[in-house]
Amino acid sequence: MNRGSLGVVKSYVVAPEAENHLQRIWRYLLGAAGLAAANQIQTELVDAFQELANVPAQGHRRPDLTTRDVLFFGVYQYLIVYRRAATVEIIAVLHSKRDVKRLLRKGLSQ
Repeated sequence: MNRGSLGVVKSYVVAPEAENHLQRIWRYLLGAAGLAAANQIQTELVDAFQELANVPAQGHRRPDLTTRDVLFFGVYQYLIVYRRAATVEIIAVLHSKRDVKRLLRKGLSQ
C-alpha cells in the first residue's frame, strides 16, 4: 500500500459488485489478450484504487450518467466509479463502451 502525507496509510474498500467487475474484466482480457495483459490491467486498476484513496479528488462527476454522489476515474477504457469518504469506496469498474448509465441505475439502487 502507498502511504499518504505524514506516512498515514490511506485505505479503500471494494464493493462486492466492483469485485465481480474486476473478475469479469480479468477473464475477458485473459481470453482476448492473454495472461500478461490481464494481470497488467488488473494491477493498474488496483493501483488506481490506492491512488484514489490517497487523493480522492482526482475523479470527476458525471451528471449525464448519474445524480448519485459518486466520482469517475478513467484507466484505459475502464471507468472506476467511487464514493469519497474517510475510506474510499470503489462501487464499480465498467468498460466505457457499455451502457454505463443503465448499469449504474441498476447497480446503485442502495
